[in-house]
Amino acid sequence: MKLILLSGGSGKRLWPLSNESRSKQFLKLLKKDDGDYESMLQRVYSQIRYCMPKADVIISTGAKQKDSILNQLGHAVTILEEPSRRNTFPAILLSAAYLIFEQQTSLDEPVVILPVDPYAEIEYFETLRQMAQAVEQGTFPLVLMGIAPSYPSEKYGYIVPASSVHADSPTQVRSFVEKPSASVAEELIASGALWNGGVFACRLSYLAQHLHKNLNCSSFLDVMTQYDQLESTSFDYAVVEHETCIGMLPYHGYWRDLGTWNTLTGEMKDASMGRAILGEGAENTFVVNELSTPIVALGTKNLIIAASPDGILVSDLGKSSYMKPYVEHLGDTPMFEERRWGEYRIVEHTRQDDAETITKQALVHCGKTISFEHGISHKKIWILTMGRANIEIDGVCHCACAGDSFQIAPFQKHSLHALTEVSLLSVEFMESD
Repeated sequence: MKLILLSGGSGKRLWPLSNESRSKQFLKLLKKDDGDYESMLQRVYSQIRYCMPKADVIISTGAKQKDSILNQLGHAVTILEEPSRRNTFPAILLSAAYLIFEQQTSLDEPVVILPVDPYAEIEYFETLRQMAQAVEQGTFPLVLMGIAPSYPSEKYGYIVPASSVHADSPTQVRSFVEKPSASVAEELIASGALWNGGVFACRLSYLAQHLHKNLNCSSFLDVMTQYDQLESTSFDYAVVEHETCIGMLPYHGYWRDLGTWNTLTGEMKDASMGRAILGEGAENTFVVNELSTPIVALGTKNLIIAASPDGILVSDLGKSSYMKPYVEHLGDTPMFEERRWGEYRIVEHTRQDDAETITKQALVHCGKTISFEHGISHKKIWILTMGRANIEIDGVCHCACAGDSFQIAPFQKHSLHALTEVSLLSVEFMESD
């Protein structure tokens, strides 16, 4: 069984914590039983490993998210980097090409495709396994997951079954309804319709047919080079809506789309994270603070207060899902990013005349390396503020500890290998020609 997890999104609805490279699935806001925090990605991956320890997992993502996945999951999972940011249809065909040409996977192998960030119980992942088994039985070439609705939502698509739904065998799908009004949604639920969970199962041969239908390819490299020729559309629109024989298996357990602050705070075990004080009269107020500056909330009701290097949000919880048009033009340069070696945040960015200075605070994990093999076009100063590291500049190695500083000239090769957890202050000086 092959599992393809689709990781994308720009995360504007969870601003200011999420940004272009740090989408909602990477935010470590979910508290585990041991008191540590994990992201949606980490939670889903651990659930998969618990339920299906032998499943072969591939995560399809863009270049901006690859380092965040490596940082959170390490090299235990295969990451497939998409040549450009498009949609689920080309991403799924690229993953299929990887299985066919690179892994030499049998075309009879069942493949299950799902989003990287569902918030669900372990039974959700048991349903994935049932979907793979249903595909192997051969009654339906394509099997979907239908999620039992908890209310008549206008945000989700609906799957309308042709007959009564059974938990242990797939039901023929009659039709689809995309994001209906609340009144229509009520009628759909009354007739037995389920939410479309965006989860698909089929044999690899099914995906191979669509791959060769859209591209003339005989290798994975062929698909990579022709990737932009694939229509940038969803798998639902390109494939599912044109398929006449589709089965559906239901999932009746707990499921949430944690795509807004209103829904995410409903699953947070603590009302505050970071330096925050909820004082007298604070009701249904949540504070998530990634800054060193403290936040105090008094007499507040139904609020989300979120602070990060990218900005500060103060919003009514119910209105927080409507903030996208207010934040989408605030700038595309993330002030916080995860890298495979750790993370960094921009603490200061100044411009004066024809020069600018960027100061970054980086955390490099023990055993990890930052490397600039070709140097950079401007000068830089590195200051270790915590830990020990080997720093190499133009072939000369230095044993460095907290308090040591190094000047790096333009185009000098330089690298840092962390011997412990390392905190590094990097000051970059850039001048216009």
